[in-house]
Amino acid sequence: MKLTSLLPLLPLLAGAQACLTPAELQGGHIARRTTGTTPPANNTNTIPVGKGDRFRNGASFPRGIGTQPTANFTTIFNLVELRSAVKGLAKEYGIVPFESPFKTVQHNTIYGAKLGNTSSTFFHVLLQAGLHARERGAPDTLLYFIGDLLYADKHHTGLQYGGVSYTLDDVHAALLNGLVILPALNPDGIAYDQATDACWRKNRNPASATSGNPATVGVDLNRNFAPVWDFAHALAPGIQAASTDPASEIFAGTGPLSEPETKSVDWVMDGLPNLGWMVDIHQPAGVVLHGWCHDSNQATDPSQNLLNPAYDGKRGVVPDVPGLAYKEYKQLTEWDVEVLTAGRMADAMTDATGRPYVALQGPHLYPSSGCSADHGNWRNAVNSTRHRVHGLGVEAGAPNLDADCPFYPTVDMHRLNIIDTSVALMEALLSAARHKW
Repeated sequence: MKLTSLLPLLPLLAGAQACLTPAELQGGHIARRTTGTTPPANNTNTIPVGKGDRFRNGASFPRGIGTQPTANFTTIFNLVELRSAVKGLAKEYGIVPFESPFKTVQHNTIYGAKLGNTSSTFFHVLLQAGLHARERGAPDTLLYFIGDLLYADKHHTGLQYGGVSYTLDDVHAALLNGLVILPALNPDGIAYDQATDACWRKNRNPASATSGNPATVGVDLNRNFAPVWDFAHALAPGIQAASTDPASEIFAGTGPLSEPETKSVDWVMDGLPNLGWMVDIHQPAGVVLHGWCHDSNQATDPSQNLLNPAYDGKRGVVPDVPGLAYKEYKQLTEWDVEVLTAGRMADAMTDATGRPYVALQGPHLYPSSGCSADHGNWRNAVNSTRHRVHGLGVEAGAPNLDADCPFYPTVDMHRLNIIDTSVALMEALLSAARHKW
């Protein structure tokens, strides 16, 4: 990427910080919500949430920009439509829906579908979205992309996303991976955010809440996975990779996988013995992230690993300082593939719409613990019979600085997010097709 292309991104990286505002990074709180759940004063310049059910309980299905370049997208899917879209794709294309056995605290179901190489038990790639409720339209981008992929396969055509095109052979290669999708991992949070405009990030678990303080409801699902979940013990003092404060936007919960939403992801992985890749979709930092999430990588000393208690209290410092020298082990071939893939994803996103993207290892933005992208590799670390998993995070778009909640895009931003996420996912799938293990 040219330096001139990168310059506009630098304020974005400083301000958006991958799902958190600078103020939230400082104290873990949304300052304007300290007095309650009063909706933001200015969310008028944002894409509205759809009413009713445009897919009529599965009677129709979503298609994205790749197969209909002039289509307009003027509302985002509500919670009912997210489920209905999956039903429609199943009816039209024969994808195989499923439900997790774990219900949310508000009795919603975590659901998904399998597609592509469904004639066998081989499913190689997991695509998921919706961990953070306020990142509006992120689940839509996944479903629009899947709709494009299936439509192109059925109608024997390629895909066109802005300045990036893919052939029918690319479509076939992507689907032959065998895909599993989880489009709406935080249904309780999504429903609450869409009903209140509260810029709500977490789920809605009240177990750790304090009466009279609504900000203490919920757990940050992307701090609730197993890798170095106990950050206060595993990481160096002062590294705020998560929080033990229920009012924090990065509250990690009461234990690793304490939430039905994260249990559901782990359950899905249990049923995918050939899983080799996962991509977690977020907004709006303009980056593609690869793991590990909590510290920089190295490929020479296997003893430096997240399960070795000798390094407890040393992890998470980037760059290293005397007495706190640690980098997380990753096999060199695995590391090389992830860097190459993340770079190709970022380049394709920039080529598609002209918005600048960069690829980074997670802690080079900021260290985090309990993140979803590392969960597959943690599973391999504790049980070597499980596959290692290339974990990637897509942060599409830019914050909406005209809205009180910068995570609510405008109509134009949402359209660009659909394009950018689609090419990122396509590049990830083509890389997965080339690099199986």
